[in-house]
Amino acid sequence: MNSQWFKNTDIRVDDVSITTLCSHTALQIFHGAKREGFKTVGIVDSSRKWFYDLFSNLIDEFIVVDDWFDVCSPRVIAKLRELNSILIPHGSLVEYVGLERIRKIPIPIFGLRDLLVVESNQHSKMELLSRAGIRIPKSYRFGDNIDGVVIVKLPGAKGGKGYFIARRGDEVIAGINKLLEEGIIKDVNEVLIQEYVIGVPAYFHYFNSVILKRLELFGIDIRYESNVDGLRRLPMDVLSSISPTFNVVGNLPLVVRESLLPTVMRYGMNFIEATRNYLPPGIVGPFCLEGIIRDDGGIVIFEFSGRIVAGTNLYVQGSPYSQFYWDEPMSMGRRIAREIKLAIQEGRLNEILT
Repeated sequence: MNSQWFKNTDIRVDDVSITTLCSHTALQIFHGAKREGFKTVGIVDSSRKWFYDLFSNLIDEFIVVDDWFDVCSPRVIAKLRELNSILIPHGSLVEYVGLERIRKIPIPIFGLRDLLVVESNQHSKMELLSRAGIRIPKSYRFGDNIDGVVIVKLPGAKGGKGYFIARRGDEVIAGINKLLEEGIIKDVNEVLIQEYVIGVPAYFHYFNSVILKRLELFGIDIRYESNVDGLRRLPMDVLSSISPTFNVVGNLPLVVRESLLPTVMRYGMNFIEATRNYLPPGIVGPFCLEGIIRDDGGIVIFEFSGRIVAGTNLYVQGSPYSQFYWDEPMSMGRRIAREIKLAIQEGRLNEILT
């Protein structure tokens, strides 16, 4: 499974449009693109257009769809080509439009298209992290003997929706059977049954710059989840009667002890190398390693995202870490646009698009 580079002849370098779905991290992507002098195009669901009209200063042109599947329709593809679009992927792109449609869309995508395929499968994600030599939690198969607390995760970019905690094998089986009955999954192998690691959750944002040949740590966040983060307000005698859920509703900024950063950066470098070895030509631009910092200072990574993540929305003016690389306000959205701009200037656009 090798991504193919788009050639410079496939796109006009003098009038590029930065394009994304109006969802997830769209506002910072548009804001960053405008800061770097690019034209912006928003693909928007008709029911949401009124909201994004409020930010018309950031969006030069809209392509309105009545259904997200229409993103890959001949009409929209023709318009994207006319507008000379580079498509910026985020979590909603795959979740709403569908993996196979995005995989085949004949529009250049910033970053490694095939990594989105791996990201959509929980088991493939963990295999890639393991190959990278990154510490990961223990995983179980359906029917295994469970010897501790586990979390059961659904495939795709669902922001934790539908995840559940179990303490015994029978609870795992009952929960997965319920998902099957409700049609949320079609096969037991779609879910990941994973050891629940105790510690502080930390989501590490990185940017792999092909043009500058360096890895940048771009920020860290904590996800705020409903209802699990609200349960702490309840007395202990009530907690046992409520099942936690993990639907992400927001993000909180985090700065970690500097002594943890060597591990954070080593993990990022290992991940880049693994994508080069197993998904050539390797990751371009933003990605996130999602983990737990244990009380012994060890970091266990339980997931990754192979594109911009919503936690970067915290840092539209830059994070405490982005300041070390850029002595100016630099969001992840602007960093993406800066990489595209540098690639155009150096005649290397084909190195960052797949």
